[in-house]
Amino acid sequence: MAGNIESGRGRHPARWRTAAWSAAGLILLLPLVAMGISDEVNWGPGDFLIFGAMLIGACGVCELAARKTGNAAYQAAVGVAAAAAFVLIWMNLAVGIIGDEGEPANLMFGGVLAIGGIAAAIARFRPEGMARAMVATAMAQALVGAIALSAGHGKTVVLTAFFVTLWLVSAGLFRKAARRNERLEA
Repeated sequence: MAGNIESGRGRHPARWRTAAWSAAGLILLLPLVAMGISDEVNWGPGDFLIFGAMLIGACGVCELAARKTGNAAYQAAVGVAAAAAFVLIWMNLAVGIIGDEGEPANLMFGGVLAIGGIAAAIARFRPEGMARAMVATAMAQALVGAIALSAGHGKTVVLTAFFVTLWLVSAGLFRKAARRNERLEA
């Protein structure tokens, strides 16, 4: 992933990894508990599989970043980006951001994630390129929000601002990681 991010590989404490994976497991159990409390939550096996796969994906990306670099800013940037992607997918699948979950316009958010993923791959996951990839992702998110707003979906403004902020925070952290690497190389 980010093998040349800095000289030397950092060690990610096992207790943090255990805590993150345990938290993901507990989050996966929340809908099950909610189903026992309320009739409004009605998940089937497929819902749990999708949610579990999303949690594994998000935690796996963070785990990979932690194993590849000891750069805390890079790890935090990956964490913020993974959280943003996770919440964007979850909201879209659960209730939809534009209208309801069946609204075809919600597919535009897949494009936002595709832009981020393709830009990250082009950047070869290096921090300076990842910063640009997250800015491109923020711009794509803002564009989708503007399209939704122009179509009369004013409720998306706050969510658009929320996600744009997350992508830009990630970009800032990647820039910080790049500056650290420059200092280490000098």
